[in-house]
Amino acid sequence: MNTIDNINFSNKKALIRVDFNVPLNDKFEITDDTRIRAAVPTIKKILNDGGSVILMSHLGRPKSGPEEKFSLKHLVDDLSSRFNTQVKFANDCIGAEAKQLAGSLQAGEILLLENLRFYTEETKGDEGFAKKLSELGDVYVNDAFGTAHRAHASTSIVAKFFTEKVCGYVMAAEIENAQKVLDKAEKPYTAIMGGAKISDKILIIERLLDKVDNLIIGGGMSYTFFKAMGGQIGSSLVEEEKLELAKELITKAKEKGVNLELPFDSVIADKFAPDANTQTVANTRIPDGWMGLDIGPQASEVFANIIKKSKTVLWNGPMGVFEMEKFSNGTNNIAKAVVEATENGGFSLIGGGDSASAVNNLGYGDKVSYVSTGGGALLEYMEGKVLPGVAALDA
Repeated sequence: MNTIDNINFSNKKALIRVDFNVPLNDKFEITDDTRIRAAVPTIKKILNDGGSVILMSHLGRPKSGPEEKFSLKHLVDDLSSRFNTQVKFANDCIGAEAKQLAGSLQAGEILLLENLRFYTEETKGDEGFAKKLSELGDVYVNDAFGTAHRAHASTSIVAKFFTEKVCGYVMAAEIENAQKVLDKAEKPYTAIMGGAKISDKILIIERLLDKVDNLIIGGGMSYTFFKAMGGQIGSSLVEEEKLELAKELITKAKEKGVNLELPFDSVIADKFAPDANTQTVANTRIPDGWMGLDIGPQASEVFANIIKKSKTVLWNGPMGVFEMEKFSNGTNNIAKAVVEATENGGFSLIGGGDSASAVNNLGYGDKVSYVSTGGGALLEYMEGKVLPGVAALDA
């Protein structure tokens, strides 16, 4: 796959699909700029070549047309200070104003287009909409790995209108790092899977069973395993229709010689709330009316010891409801163990989504090997699926 290093952008307008889907507070201030920071090197390379940049992205999930809270204009001040230039803003991503602003861009200038998803044509992959976007630039650059698994107008369809189409540094790094844990993993190799549901992770778990030495299961999905094994899980999260699947995964792990580690204990609560009453119990003996919301101290210790001895670590999904302080210890302890494994010379890949948020919020983002910007896209890539946004660059 060609990257931006294969092109000199002098006097060229680069239409870049970035992933600026960042969280904003009620004052429209960015609360996590990870995705913006990730795109900076790609943008700077093009500007340093003497090119100009047209940025297109989505933000949130607007239901029907423009919504103030999802306007990308809220990012203009941040981007302007980041690049030390006044970033221009188009109030629409297509149409006369966007064409005029793009057409008059000079070398070194940046134009940000309004939210692509203000048009339903974006998510529908509409070819006419993609063609209108393509008319704004000379070269197409896709640096939005987080949306590469969607066949949207700006992520895959638009590429067919360009002879020069390349991936940016984020996309290239995401694929390179995913390949490290797929095909070049040093042993011992530990995968940590958390989050709410087995159903979200089934394909990747099955693929990883052929690669890993240790598979650690935490978070809400673990209670489906415990119920499948005959344990009492109170009112903890469970996927009743996946009980047989959980048993099958336990059997497959044994057959393949994989150490499948489930948490021994949980911090349980009498309600799903920050002020809930809590206690710590074994995961097979959770009383009625109580629910597991974090792994317990014994599980944390066992998991951490395995992780620290690993040479390759893949982590996707938190160990509990880490957004509530009472239930954040498990995720925090796992993050510390991953950092220690990395400091001991291991390679660690944090698989986007909540895991990335947890690591970044704890200040560990630069202490692990790589933090993915794309949760769903990374999972699908590792499951062996073809990502439309990647395939379009090679078409």
